[in-house]
Amino acid sequence: MQATYRHLAFLFLWIFIVNATPVSVRAQVEHKIPALENPMSVAYLQENLNKRSPRLVLNARIEKDLRKKLKRDPLLQNMYQALQLNAKTIQEKPLLERIKTGRRLLSVSREMLYRMNVLGMVYRIDRDKVILDRINQEVLAVCAFSDWNPSHYLDVAEMALAVAIAVDWAGKDLPAATVTLAKKTLIEKGIKPSYNKKGNTGWVNGTNNWNQVCHGGMIAAAIVIAEEDPELAAKTISRALDGMPHALIEYGPDGVYPEGSTYWGYGTSFSVVTAAMFESAFGTDFGLGDYPAFKESALFRVLSTGPSGRYYNFADCGDKRNENGDIILAWFAAKSGNPLFFEKERFMRPPADMGKLSRVAGASLVWLSQYEPSTPGKVPSAWKGDGSNPIVFFTGGPNDPHQYYFGGKGGRGTVNHGNMDGGSFIFALNGVRWVVDPGNQSYHQLEKTGFNLWGRCQDCERWKLLNKNNYGHSTLTVNNALHVVDGLASITDFQQGEKPRARLDMTPTFKGQLKSASRQFTKDSPTSLVIEDQLETSAETELVTWQLMTTADVAMVKGGAILSKDGKRLKLENLSHPDLSVSVIALDPTPFELDRRIEGLKRIEIRYPAYLFAEGKGKIKVRLSGLDAGE
Repeated sequence: MQATYRHLAFLFLWIFIVNATPVSVRAQVEHKIPALENPMSVAYLQENLNKRSPRLVLNARIEKDLRKKLKRDPLLQNMYQALQLNAKTIQEKPLLERIKTGRRLLSVSREMLYRMNVLGMVYRIDRDKVILDRINQEVLAVCAFSDWNPSHYLDVAEMALAVAIAVDWAGKDLPAATVTLAKKTLIEKGIKPSYNKKGNTGWVNGTNNWNQVCHGGMIAAAIVIAEEDPELAAKTISRALDGMPHALIEYGPDGVYPEGSTYWGYGTSFSVVTAAMFESAFGTDFGLGDYPAFKESALFRVLSTGPSGRYYNFADCGDKRNENGDIILAWFAAKSGNPLFFEKERFMRPPADMGKLSRVAGASLVWLSQYEPSTPGKVPSAWKGDGSNPIVFFTGGPNDPHQYYFGGKGGRGTVNHGNMDGGSFIFALNGVRWVVDPGNQSYHQLEKTGFNLWGRCQDCERWKLLNKNNYGHSTLTVNNALHVVDGLASITDFQQGEKPRARLDMTPTFKGQLKSASRQFTKDSPTSLVIEDQLETSAETELVTWQLMTTADVAMVKGGAILSKDGKRLKLENLSHPDLSVSVIALDPTPFELDRRIEGLKRIEIRYPAYLFAEGKGKIKVRLSGLDAGE
């Protein structure tokens, strides 16, 4: 009886705690999300905030060190010359206007962030009054906008960061009236709309890049207006420290960014800038940089780029990386000393060849200056990362003459920017990407037609697009039906070694279509890949279609097909069912008018009627192997 009373007392106490706890903190308790340190209050802010500007990424100590290294470091000098060239180009452009593209002002906000990063850093170093005058004009122009488009809060966040950097880096030299106007605008058009409960504020505890970007912009604004409104500043920074873990947890457990490599560049860039701002302003990043799996994501970034420079472009990832050095990856190099993350040769490209730099290029000069090399790590030739969109990579290593590159994935359609691509893969060999992912396409071009791109229910319009549904990916399709949108395909086995392999449980992907399904990828030689599916059919199973997406030419042969591209060849062998014929479905022109057009795109299919699987169980085994001389 006493135990029962104790249990009830604990239960009532727990209910009280949960209901009395702020929602963001309560969510962290319920879902066991590791928290950031959050001592933020008005008293903490006033006691610990750096007393003078600059304090966003730069402070007096950091700037002194940067100037010292800039005098003797050829790499920094090279990057700074590129910034100076960009600054010259900016001054030849008209001032920004409030012109939206569809529902977004984002391109304007991003241009402003780019301009203030470049002009601001060049002004800090050169103290050129011509550049100062241009910064002043740019700030006045955007502060005169009617608003910064709070209905799409990324626009507000990037604009707020831009104006905050301008005021922080050039503020004491700007006209006092400009500084006063800018700070007032940061409060009224930047921070305050983020507290509008009827507005677009789901990002506060969101799990995607919006969380990282929007909190970063609000933190920058809060630091800049801290003297004018310390209560609002402390409240905003405290909210961010509670809210950011909801997005940071998505890097776990191994560092995979579920939205793909280019979105890693976007979301992570704002988390990196935020960490740098915290360090320069407060002397601590409150645990952001050491958040579980955050630093490990640098390896994911490295592995996401194949030898050709093309990404493993799953989710809404872009197709190919920029030729310039990866400045966000360089932050991880500065923190770890690992030269794998510091692309020295790319940073030493001729400044004129670098073109338009990243919109955080000015800030990046700081962590480029902070890099001190240590013993290099090693990029594994086989790697897997679990999480909401699990990924596996096989490569041939740094000196592989065959340029072997494989990426495979689990996941589900409901992950942010996700597709119905569980079990899909890409494969490159000898400089040719034989198996492709159809990648991303312009959001605005789709949205302006009225197309509902962002709904993720089972029957939502998003899944009409070839690059979003399973018909456009190298996976399995059952009964010609869509994948189960919330059915998570997860990695259940992974082995490194000379012949690495990874197995996915795809049973949830085919709920109601198959009793069970698994897919195993094996690198069985330096020039081949084996895909093996173990299936158990159900009464609902009628047809299983094995799919491969390619832009190569395809010739059917006995037992499979020969793929040809750029003077190279790849053999597709149906090892389990050599008597089944291969079909080729042309996807250029596209099957749906809104689909992304990819020249020469086609889908190779092998169709397996359910009756082929004796007693409802069976195996599909296909091997892809190079056919060039010496293989």
